[in-house]
Amino acid sequence: MRIKQILLIVLGALAVMLTSCNNDSFQIDGTVAGLQGAVVKVLFEGDSCIVDEWADVDKKGHFSYTGTSTQPVMVTLLSAQGDHLMTVVAVNGDHLKLKGDAAAAMSFKVKGSKVNEDWQLFRDEHQAFYTDPNPSRLDAAIEKYVREHPSDMLSTVLLMADYSDFTHVDKVRKMLNGIDVKARPQSLTRAFTANHLMKRNPDNLPRLMTLNLVTPRGNFEEINLMGKMTLISLWANPQNDRKASLRALAEVDDGSASKFQVIDILAEGDTLRWRSTIAADPEAWKHYWAPGGPLEQGIQLLGINSMPWFAVTDSTGMVTYNGSDLNAAIEAAALH
Repeated sequence: MRIKQILLIVLGALAVMLTSCNNDSFQIDGTVAGLQGAVVKVLFEGDSCIVDEWADVDKKGHFSYTGTSTQPVMVTLLSAQGDHLMTVVAVNGDHLKLKGDAAAAMSFKVKGSKVNEDWQLFRDEHQAFYTDPNPSRLDAAIEKYVREHPSDMLSTVLLMADYSDFTHVDKVRKMLNGIDVKARPQSLTRAFTANHLMKRNPDNLPRLMTLNLVTPRGNFEEINLMGKMTLISLWANPQNDRKASLRALAEVDDGSASKFQVIDILAEGDTLRWRSTIAADPEAWKHYWAPGGPLEQGIQLLGINSMPWFAVTDSTGMVTYNGSDLNAAIEAAALH
């Protein structure tokens, strides 16, 4: 009897220890068709740094990743080529299970936490809106959900991850403020706060020394903005008159890579359309992707509220123009 009691105490203590370890991290287990024997890139903002890691995929398409975040964060999963596979919300203690096809991001199913399962249901119910090039119907559905579910964290997730109309910032801020405080953790909203509370007057423009962006090959690259002028062009599919815009930018670029650079940055989650678009570009630009959420701190400082968006930095990294007018950006670049 005494031995049984000791064993029960030991097993109980072990269970507590295991539970404690699980609560100190989150786990994502996935099965991805089309990625057998490859890797999955995992990106998210940890408690103290940006996490950029790889998870091996076995011959059956399975992978497992363990991460740490004390607050809910957006975790983006990419293929080795940089294609967007899935974005989930994770926090320590979560055990998420994903299943889908690498060739069809919308096919992914997720289980393991209420906010992710509710997000899955919302995507399934509005799948036609997600694939519609015109985002107005999806935006309207999100607005309706936010109004009707102020105590649901999914309202915050939808606004931060899937909503596209940030032209009227006060409207978005009002919707966000209408969500209960417990349902809108700062870890999910600080990218919006950094974007839209910054004063964008000529006397208070930011200085950008570097940008950390994802290349078409799926790797992070640190772009040095010091020592040369840079014209940053941010856009989202579909971009009207893209060829005309690139021709206009080409006239500014004097071809001197040591003195001037043009950086073309996709600022949306759909990397599949990105590849087909840049393949048709008439100029050999440096193409990059800025993952959604708070992964690129420098871009947040540009206060983007519409697409396309342009910024010009001088040789010290100081932003000399920041706005939606391509002609104004070109004029600002021509002054230096």
